[in-house]
Amino acid sequence: MSRPTLSVVIPTHDGKALLAPCLASLRRHRPGGIDLDVIVVDDASADGSAEWVEAHHPEARVLRLGRNGGFCAAANAGVAASRGEFIQLLNNDAEVCDGWAEAGLAPFRAPRVGSVAPLVLVRSDPTRVDSAGDCYAFFGWPGKRGHGQPAGRWADRPDEEVFGASASSAFYRAEAIRRAGAFDPSYGSYYEDVDLAFRLRWAGYTCVFSSGSRILHDVSATYDHGRPELHRRMSRNAEVLFWSNLPVGWLAAALVPHLAFLGIQLAWKASKGRAMPFLMGKFDAIGSLHRSLALRSHRRELARSAASPPAFRMGVAPIRAAVDHVSGPIRAAGACAEA
Repeated sequence: MSRPTLSVVIPTHDGKALLAPCLASLRRHRPGGIDLDVIVVDDASADGSAEWVEAHHPEARVLRLGRNGGFCAAANAGVAASRGEFIQLLNNDAEVCDGWAEAGLAPFRAPRVGSVAPLVLVRSDPTRVDSAGDCYAFFGWPGKRGHGQPAGRWADRPDEEVFGASASSAFYRAEAIRRAGAFDPSYGSYYEDVDLAFRLRWAGYTCVFSSGSRILHDVSATYDHGRPELHRRMSRNAEVLFWSNLPVGWLAAALVPHLAFLGIQLAWKASKGRAMPFLMGKFDAIGSLHRSLALRSHRRELARSAASPPAFRMGVAPIRAAVDHVSGPIRAAGACAEA
């Protein structure tokens, strides 16, 4: 059996209603000349998702997991089962657009490219951007480039290097994601893709934004953002991300700005009635600090075996970003976008 060009991995848990438009878009825009391998990873759903996919989309493989392990575990199972030279992670609440695969795979002609970030648009309003790739401010703030901005600002951009790709629809070179170790299950969800972006960079790979590859995303349809435990997890994950991944030189330079930024975040969270989940998340991160420091040795091992020296692309404008963070999350996310 010949190896497929692209494996599309769709993790899902009780998402049958979301899967219908997702899989329909893959069928409608199936690329010519690209051998596609679609894998739906059913994360122990109770709504009959697996049976529905098998009945209505026989072109897709269904991988059933016996227990609900969360997004990272489901995504990793899909990566392990993939046969493609390249792998795309696709949220079940996303739809692909015409030409998405061709444009998404084109940057991989450069051997150092380990991931590609498509232009992700808000499905309910495609004139607005959800993500034009991920960015990371060196003082400890992950964000989405262009979030909330008009799509026209990004639609005709040439391919350009960015920090990383959002796992809602990221393309990965199969060899690269496996070498970097795929997703860390301890994150559960949120910032697991930024952690992977760091490890890919430690391994010597880069990430490219391709505006010609377009995805429609029903932003955060899978999660209830009102839950305190979700804010606690996001707070914990952001801190683990900072201590696990920054190079030593960046870490030393970022420590004081990072502490200042935490204070600003705390004030903003308190104004929204979310100070306690934020603080509990930071205490959770302190409790796992030994693990975060141990992970740094794995990053150094990736760098030692990298074909090219690791290069980190991080924002260095903390004052502007911090002010924007207080004034609103949409402008905050756009603040660390690289021009």
